[in-house]
Amino acid sequence: MSVNRRNFVTAGVLAPSTLLINSAYAAVTNEPTDVDIGYCQDMTVHHLQALAMCQRVLGRDTGSAVQAAAAEVLQNQAMEVGQMRAWLADWLASTVPPTVVMGWMGANQGQGMPIANMPGYASDEALTELSTATGINRGRKWLELMRDHHEGGVTMAAQAEVLASSEKVIRLAKGQVASQSYEIYQYELLLAGQYS
Repeated sequence: MSVNRRNFVTAGVLAPSTLLINSAYAAVTNEPTDVDIGYCQDMTVHHLQALAMCQRVLGRDTGSAVQAAAAEVLQNQAMEVGQMRAWLADWLASTVPPTVVMGWMGANQGQGMPIANMPGYASDEALTELSTATGINRGRKWLELMRDHHEGGVTMAAQAEVLASSEKVIRLAKGQVASQSYEIYQYELLLAGQYS
């Protein structure tokens, strides 16, 4: 089964995720809150790991579907990292990757958690397995890790869509829920097919 790269950019075609909370949005403003800032900081570092995982498979013999998927993730998430860092700079907030995350979601009573516990964040051991696997096995490992990574990202984005106040952050989070949910669906198809 081959996957056309265009399949990975149809972010607007997915119905709203079931992970979305049926709750009224926070008051939408142009001024960032701790949620807006925290989400952008945390999602940036989450994306950076996704980019590192893509770099471990691009140009390798993992099958054309994984090559196309990794190239799409690399392009889209690199652009989003730049966008979120620009917003953080405009807000005079730190762009240094945090070591404690998820406080904006109320984790640990608002104190946050270590980055290693972030939803979907791959362990060092998993990244080593990805780097040392070969061929289709490396492609399968990438699909499994990126699926889990996206599931964590969707969880975060769904919460930001509800809790954020900045209109542009809400719009970004909504798009991330849709695009990453669609990509998860594509990864599942590949894992059930040629990467089974």
